[in-house]
Amino acid sequence: MKKIAVIGGGAAGMVCAVMLARQGARVLLLERGPRLGRKLSASGNGQGNLTNVHMGAEHYFSDDGEKVARALARFSEKDTVRFFEGLGGLFLPDERGRVYPAGRQASAVTDLLRAELSRLGVEVVTDAQVRKLAYGSAFTLTCAQKSYEAERAVLCAGGKAAPNFGTDGTAYALAEGFGHSVLPCSPVLVQLRCPPQAVRGLKGIRTDAEIKVLRGGRELFRGRGDVLFTESGVSGDAVFRASSYAKEGDTLSIDFLPAVSRERLREAILRNTGEEKLLCIVNNGLGRMLLKRAAGDEEKLLSLLKAFPLEVTGTLGFAYAQATRGGVPLSETDENLQSVFQKGLFFAGEILNVDGECGGYNLQWAFTSAYLAAEGALS
Repeated sequence: MKKIAVIGGGAAGMVCAVMLARQGARVLLLERGPRLGRKLSASGNGQGNLTNVHMGAEHYFSDDGEKVARALARFSEKDTVRFFEGLGGLFLPDERGRVYPAGRQASAVTDLLRAELSRLGVEVVTDAQVRKLAYGSAFTLTCAQKSYEAERAVLCAGGKAAPNFGTDGTAYALAEGFGHSVLPCSPVLVQLRCPPQAVRGLKGIRTDAEIKVLRGGRELFRGRGDVLFTESGVSGDAVFRASSYAKEGDTLSIDFLPAVSRERLREAILRNTGEEKLLCIVNNGLGRMLLKRAAGDEEKLLSLLKAFPLEVTGTLGFAYAQATRGGVPLSETDENLQSVFQKGLFFAGEILNVDGECGGYNLQWAFTSAYLAAEGALS
């Protein structure tokens, strides 16, 4: 019976530990924080968006997209739903294919996993950050208070996004200790910064809009959803999705009325004059700003309503991001995500250079990679 250490008690780590223990392995799960699954419990705005029925490698960014596709074929969104419904509960898709627990409570998903870990007898140690990982005749995992040994190790310690949950990027050093490279990291699924004067007076206004990411006149992304104006830029569901494509210097083009043609909108704004021109067309605060910027030019006003431009000047950074782009290259692992430099060392989750679009894709990668690593570690 192999002893396998899983480093990191997040989504990937907990699922990997369950899969290993179910096959008879002696599993040690080490979590640097005070409890398991803190980031998972906050996922999907606290509602637990676990996966998406519209699954495919085209929704991911990586250095090896074909390997991502092969991985998803081995453990798909259907497998994820079967796995979690096997733990208990019910999981249902919404109109956009995002799969949630029927109770819409992410913390309940974490509770299911914690209960299964306990039932399987997995040794869970919290407040146990692995500061050093080395290999002799076995893996030695050194924490502040104690060292542990294991025949195999699965590194699921996350990336750099949301450091308040303990994912601050320090785990990359454990991989580098075995010769792995770490591709430059950047925050994704995050609020975008724009010039302050461009959003002045709009803080707190939320609208359903279509947003495009443009670079040199080329459209990189188009999606519809919530756009929320903030003090420093824009947030909301549509912006999080756009942030996977946008970088500093790009332009966001916002259509505030995507369901209304330009011709119908022209007829509507011609019916009123002055400050009443946009009443019941857009939010009053947004309307006042657009009228001021158009300065009486109705064609300009139409253009602002259908293609409001915002320059991207950056993001709010890792502290506000949901995921990390970059990390250990997928090309430095085999088909079971085992290190090409160290036999018996496996990777799962956000530590790898794989990130998905907003909508359950990143958690699906956590579960898919956990399955692959478990399969490899058991062989």
